Amino acid sequence: MTTGKIHLTKEKETMLMTLNSRAIQSRWKDPILRDPWAEEAMRHIDYDMSQTLKGVSSWRIWNKIGPTVVATRAATFDLLTNRYLAEHPDATVLQVGCGMDSRVFRLDPPAAVQWFDVDYPDVIDLRRQLFPERSAYHLVGAPLSDLRWLEEVPRDRPGLLLAEGVLHYLSETEVKALLSAVVAHFPSGQMIFDICNTFIVKRAGSNVGGTGATYKWGLDDPQDIEQLAPELELVKEFRPSELVAFSRFPLWWRLPYRLQELNPTLRRMERTLVYRFGN
Repeated sequence: MTTGKIHLTKEKETMLMTLNSRAIQSRWKDPILRDPWAEEAMRHIDYDMSQTLKGVSSWRIWNKIGPTVVATRAATFDLLTNRYLAEHPDATVLQVGCGMDSRVFRLDPPAAVQWFDVDYPDVIDLRRQLFPERSAYHLVGAPLSDLRWLEEVPRDRPGLLLAEGVLHYLSETEVKALLSAVVAHFPSGQMIFDICNTFIVKRAGSNVGGTGATYKWGLDDPQDIEQLAPELELVKEFRPSELVAFSRFPLWWRLPYRLQELNPTLRRMERTLVYRFGN
């Protein structure tokens, strides 16, 4: 375990925001997402999120709703991952831009599943310090723009790509390269990722959470993914109101989401998408 001040910049710092939020809600009497690994990790990290969200109003809003938002998204990814692994207990999971997510420990996948968590080398080093080891679990330290790490991943299994809160930060060229490489690598599989539309990329993605991170890519219509990876077939587009535990959001938060869904531009501000490819 490590202690002391953790210094990360831009999109890397956002992973501490989500880790902190999962730890906070995990301590609730009735948590959306039980995550003792996040709780334990935060005990060893000296991180003050109020210094990141420097605006008082931003801090107050995030303090009220942030843990619910983060846990709802994570719980939805957990549910969809479990569904896929129930049908493909010998799959290979690629969780790219894993940050400090503890999904592999929360889900405890079948022994035959090969799980790869991929992120920058310094993020992977931090994971090695804060999270336990387990069998069939691999940590890969590499930027997502360098896909040579895929050469070490088995090709003869169904593949599941998970990208939670990640693809926003990649350029369209990088997204295309990643999706195409994964499709070419596996005989079949699924991809699960969340994304916002170009309206959000242009209007609200230049200083994410006060970290200085920038959104670079958005998707207006889920079918437009064919322009990047024509092999992908849309399985499901989850609106915010369809996510796990959306009912746990306070009414003052649920109502705007419901109203957004009536507007062609706003209803796709953010959503979770599931695609399949191969046989």
